[in-house]
Amino acid sequence: MNKIVVVVIDEESFFRAGVRQVLAQQPDFEVLDCDPADGTMEMIDAHLPNIALLGSSLGAHQGLELGRKIARYYPNTRVIMLSPNPDDEELFEVIKTAAVACLSRNTAAEDLINTIRRASKGEYPINESLINRPRVAQRVLEQFRDVSSLNQGMETVIAPLTRREAQILNYVSKGNTNKQIADILGISEQTIKSHVSAILRKLNANDRAHAVALAMRNGWISIAEKN
Repeated sequence: MNKIVVVVIDEESFFRAGVRQVLAQQPDFEVLDCDPADGTMEMIDAHLPNIALLGSSLGAHQGLELGRKIARYYPNTRVIMLSPNPDDEELFEVIKTAAVACLSRNTAAEDLINTIRRASKGEYPINESLINRPRVAQRVLEQFRDVSSLNQGMETVIAPLTRREAQILNYVSKGNTNKQIADILGISEQTIKSHVSAILRKLNANDRAHAVALAMRNGWISIAEKN
């Protein structure tokens, strides 16, 4: 059984420990925790979790920006934001980060576990938050309309690759298989597969060859790079 890998990110060690204790009781969960001061992005890159449970205070810009960075650079990691008491303004800001859910830090364990499982399957529980927040829904629609108008006639924006993704794509460009790349880098083949999946999604590529062509065109990798 493939487990749902969840990383709990929060400045408070007691909060991380408490959430981890609750989630670790689920047989289908593998739970990690991270203090943002220790390097969140590096941990995400190393473990490629299915879920990033971000408990940072939404009142701080740093928490929202961290969620935005995770969603942008690691699209296969689904971000769930926790807030002391998310109001309309906070919910709107969370939606803008591309988080898939926003819950109160005091939410019941059963609801948190259910949201994590749903998010890991590709669902967006955050959409249900808009049902009782008509003002937020209206703002979301207005922003979507404005962005759509600005993007008319423009090429799709391509998210930049992480250092590890560029490294892996460079090996792909030289004809290496996932297993060969895993052996070279000393990590699991499943981790390589997850990275390749994220690369294809970021570049909107049809396959590995298409991804290599796009990355070379944009100068993110070069066939002249050394192993």
